[in-house]
This record gives sequence, C-alpha cells and structure tokens, in this order.
Amino acid sequence: MGIDKDKNLSTATEPRLQAEERLNLQGPEALPARTADELKAGALQRAIFNSANFSSIATDTKGVIQIFNVGAERMLGYAAAEVVNRITPADISDPQEVIARAKALSVELETEIAPGFEALVFKASRAIEDIYELTYIRKDGSRFPAVVSVTALRDAQNAIIGYLLIGTDNTARKQVEAERQHLLDNREETLKQLQQTNFTLQVSEEKLAVTLNSIGDAVIATDAEGRVTLLNPLAEQLTGWTRVEAIGQPVDEIFHIINKETRQPSIIPVVETLAQGTIQGLANHTVLIARDGSECDIADSCAPIRDRDGKVIGAVLVFRDVTGEYAVQNALRESTEALQGKNVELGHAKRVAEKANRAKSEFLSSMSHELRSPLNAILGFAQLMDKGSPSPKQKSSIDQILKAGWYLLKLIDEILDLALIESGKISLSLEPMSLVDVMLECQTMIEPQAQKSGIRMSYPEFEIPYFVHADRTRVKQVLLNLLSNAIKYNRADGSVEVTCQISTPGRVRISVRDTGEGLPPEKLAQLFQPFNRLGQEASAAEGTGIGLVVSKRLVELMDGEIEVQSSLGVGTTLWIELNLAVEPQLDVVVTESLESIKAPINQGSALRHLLYVEDNRANMQLVEQLVELRSDLSLLGAADGSQGLALAKAHIPEVILMDINLPGIGGVQVMRILHEDPVTAHIPVIAISANAMPRDIEKGLAAGFFRYLTKPIKVDEFMETLDLALKHAEDLRLNADG
Repeated sequence: MGIDKDKNLSTATEPRLQAEERLNLQGPEALPARTADELKAGALQRAIFNSANFSSIATDTKGVIQIFNVGAERMLGYAAAEVVNRITPADISDPQEVIARAKALSVELETEIAPGFEALVFKASRAIEDIYELTYIRKDGSRFPAVVSVTALRDAQNAIIGYLLIGTDNTARKQVEAERQHLLDNREETLKQLQQTNFTLQVSEEKLAVTLNSIGDAVIATDAEGRVTLLNPLAEQLTGWTRVEAIGQPVDEIFHIINKETRQPSIIPVVETLAQGTIQGLANHTVLIARDGSECDIADSCAPIRDRDGKVIGAVLVFRDVTGEYAVQNALRESTEALQGKNVELGHAKRVAEKANRAKSEFLSSMSHELRSPLNAILGFAQLMDKGSPSPKQKSSIDQILKAGWYLLKLIDEILDLALIESGKISLSLEPMSLVDVMLECQTMIEPQAQKSGIRMSYPEFEIPYFVHADRTRVKQVLLNLLSNAIKYNRADGSVEVTCQISTPGRVRISVRDTGEGLPPEKLAQLFQPFNRLGQEASAAEGTGIGLVVSKRLVELMDGEIEVQSSLGVGTTLWIELNLAVEPQLDVVVTESLESIKAPINQGSALRHLLYVEDNRANMQLVEQLVELRSDLSLLGAADGSQGLALAKAHIPEVILMDINLPGIGGVQVMRILHEDPVTAHIPVIAISANAMPRDIEKGLAAGFFRYLTKPIKVDEFMETLDLALKHAEDLRLNADG
C-alpha cells in the first residue's frame, strides 16, 4: 500500500493502527495469518526502535522529525514531543560540521549541496550507503560525537517517504583515539549502528528484513520459547548457520558462547530477557563459538519483544565481532603501561635535575652575596685612596683596582640575576610604563661610553608616547645591555641606530643596530648561552657572557621576545618586543565625585607631607594629580630607594607611599631600613604595587607595610587608605606629646 509523500509519517500510519486495534479486540484467533505476522514484525520493529543503546530518528521527506525513540531521548536529552514535527536532525548537529560535510559532498559528487538537512541525507537519497561521524548537541548544550547511519525510507513504489538516522554515542571511542591516536590510526570501524526502517506498521515484514540485512551488527530474533524466528546475514556469517537452518531451532543451539577467561559456557542473554522482560546490557569477555568451531570475541545485548499489552513475546539479540577492538585495547594498555614506566623514569630524572639546578642557583646566589662584602671594602678604600694625593704610579694602580672592582661587581650582579631567574625567585612589577622616559634615561647614561669609543648614536623621535606593560627597572636593564654591547663590539668610528615601531597589533619593537663585524650562523646559535663570549675572550672588550642571557630571560618573563639578525661585515641587530599598554589615567570608577574628595585646609594648620617612592614617572604623575585634589597635602617624589631614604630622613613626612620593585634597593628593604631608624620608625608606609596576587599582598603586610594597595590605583580606596594612615600618624604624634 503506497503512502502519500506529502504526508508526514505519523499521519500516514494512523488508519493502519486503528485497523489493527479493531482486530486485537476480536482476539488472536480472529486475526488472519498475514496480519498476525505483520503484528509480530511490528513488535520486533518496536523493540529495535525502543532500544536505549541506539538513537533512531525518522523524518519526512523535508527532514522534519516524525519519530524520536527512547535511545534518542536518552542520548540527546529531548522528549519526543519537543522535537517531533518541530525540527530536523540538522538542528541538533554541529552547524560547522554540517557546512563542512556539504562542501565535501559537493566536491565528491560534483553537484552543489546546500548545508543543512540535505547534507545529512543526500547520499541516502541517491541510494548510496552512508555512515558518517558528526557531533550531536544535547538539549543542555553539551556535545558528544556520534556515528550515524542513514537510510532512505521508501514505499511500495520505491518512492522516498522519509529518512531514518540511527546514531550511537561515540564518546568512549573518541576518548581512546584522543589518548592514543597514533595507535588507533589503523583501527577499523567496528561500532556500526543498528539500522532501522520505517516506524509505522504499514512497513511489511519484508521491509524490516531488508533493514536488518543491511545493518552492521548481527541480529537474532526469537519467540517467547527462545526459538529462532529471524537471522540476518551477519548473524549467519558469525554463527555459521543459515537462516533456513536456524529458524525454529533453540537459540542456544545457534548462539553458543563461552567466557573468554574461564572458557566455561556463558548464560545466553536471551534467557534472562525472556524470564525477566529486561534489557541485558553489553557483555564483556565473551567468545562466540561458530558452527565450524571458529571463535571470535563479541559484545552483545538483548531486548524483549512485547505485544500491545506489554507481554513478552520474544527477544531480539544484537551482537558484533569486537576481536579487532580488543586487540587495539590490549595494544593501548601495553603502550600505557610502557609510557607510565617511562614517566616514572622521567619524573625521577626531572627531580634530580631540579634538585641540582636549585643547588646551583643557591650556590650562585650565596656566592654573589658573600663576594659583595669584601668587594665593598676594596672599592670603598680604593675610592678613598683616589681622593687623596696619590703619585702617578699609585694613581695608575688605583685606577686598575677600581676598574677591576667595578667589573667584578657587574659580574656578581649578573650572576645573581641569573641565579634568581633560574630559581624562579625573581620578582617583577608588570605595569604600564613610559617607554619614552626609559629610552631618554638610557640615552643619557650610555652617551659617555659612546663618546669615549667614538661611536655615533641615533635615537628615534617619538611621535606618540608609547606605554608598555613591563617592569620599568628590568626594561632599562635590558636596553642598557643591548646599547652597551652595540658600542663595545662595534668597529672604530662606527654607529648605532635605535628604532622603535609597532611590529604587530598590540606589540612594539625596539631595535638596536650596530655596524660591527657581525656574526656567522654557527655563533648566532650560541649567542644566548651563559658565559659564552663567542671567541671574544682574547679581545680588549670586557664582558661576562651573561648579560644577553639575563636580558633574554627577563624579556620572556615580561611576556616579550628577543631576537637577533646578523651579517658578516655588515653588523648585528638585536630587537625586543613588548606588549603595548594604555597610558595610566585616573580610575573612572569612583563612588564619590572628585569634588567631595577635596579637603580645605584649616586656618593655622600646616600642610601634611607625603613621600612617594616610585620609579615609574606615569604612576608618579597619577598620584600627583590625586594629591592635588587635597589642599591639606603636599607631595615629595623619589625615583629610587636611596633617594627615598634621604628625603624621608630630611623631611620626616606623615605618610610614605612605596613601590615594591625599585632600582637598586627594593621597596621592602627600604621600608625595613625606615622602621629600623628611630627617626623614621613611626612613619606608616603604604605599599603601592602591580604585584597583585593574594600571596604578594600577604607577604607585603607580613613584612610590615601599613596597607597594601594594588595597581591600577582606585581613587576611593587610595583616599580612604591615605586618611587611615594620616589618622594613625596623628594618633602616634598625640600620644608622644601626651
């Protein structure tokens, strides 16, 4: 009987269902033989469709879902009522994968295929077998990989009346492939899903048989007594029994299984399904003994076949050959065990290396600190001797002592930097800083060295005020190292050109190009090796071979990079790239107006002094703007710790604001020196730092700071903290006067 292709599948089956219900009312004895067979086939079909292990989705010709079985509900999280007559399978599939499939099929079949449902069923609509992988999207938005088999549903005139998509959750297999993809490259597709046909009773037993014959799993159906009623071709192949021979035989004669481990006969899942009316899940470690005695590993499951009253009238057994899959799993297990053994060895080697590296770093750090004390005495007394009236010969000797001493101090500082970096103990203050200001400072400091060596220097004219997210002190250290090397290893009457430009969006590049001899490729590869001077050991140019190593690691810690280009006889260019930052501004999120922050000065009261120790000029200007809002305050500024100590002792400010990462003496050390001096011990010191991790704040407060503020500064928080510190200072003064 034909079906109108313009009607959906559920509408087309209603007359048939009503007719069968009328026949059921008359009792089984009143049913014609053919109708009884069809009902039995329908019950078998429903059992397959109701399997919770497979998602079965049937659509009409336009792709609108008409059938959504319990397996689909379980896998996708939708109730059938939410999708039937509402959406197509394309709506629950990854849209990008659907688009990609449409493009691939268009190329393969040399015809334009639109993305959407057409791409999912195009091959099936042309009678081409089609099993593919795609990602399903559940109702809750989660995703899982599925293997989908597509079949075109046809009426008696072979006209397409819809499509059947049978899917299996492929998550477990995908996870195995992801973990051991190299071992699984040759893994055969062994998890083909049970294909099903039209979910209406109008489809005949022959149509159901065609579907069962085309699926990738073996299927055996039985009656209520456990006698075989159906055997598909794959079941014939695996058991060695033909359908004609098997029909009517007890299923345990056809399906003979044993336990893989014990080699003892196993209970056939059909027995428990018929006795309890329950679905038996996939079994493991099961071996099927074929009629000719051959064996294969299988995975099987069994579901009951019920009539309209829910009575169990048979069972459907589905199984597949998993010999290849077990072989892959065994290989994976052996590979995993081998990898675990290697990981243990590597872990031990890593711990040994880390211990040795820590010991080396601790030794270098300890040695560097221990050398500073005697070196301080050598340089100190040498400078005193130089202040006297030494003879020309003595003057020459003193100059050599000072030259060697300062060189040794530089070497110690570089070794200490390298040790701190390698031990992970170096502290960086990453914040917006003015590249222009640092470049001008470097220019002033390096110019005497350039003039002494007869090297012409060329610097960029900054048209815009570049700000980068970095540690100001360390950027200055890196640039001075690059400039010093460019002068030191240049030719006589050479030149050094410094340029600055945007390299990529969000990055700025500072390049230092010299006109020296250049380096061959083999020496370029060794440029960033510690203590490697690339054959310059015998030259007049002093060096340690550490500066560039430290510079490279500092730049990388600031999320930048450093590279080199060199040509023999032409020169060398070293450049660094850093992340651009926005110029610091007053925080726009202020809970009260700036006008309300201003405090008028009381008649007869003196200004209260603040001292801010900060090497970043932009941050200093920001605090200056904030203090200008308060007519009762004045601000002193210091660019480093030494200057800050001098100003604190000279002016005795009410409150001191302190950056943590300062050139020379760090902010924590400056605070401790202030607290140890009776003259300044009472002054509350507020830390203002870009080191904003919870452990940084805890360490700062534990070290003795009155409060710890993080950058960028928030106006309300800053003013509130400042008022607390001023009140604290006032209370201390009143207690002292009382």
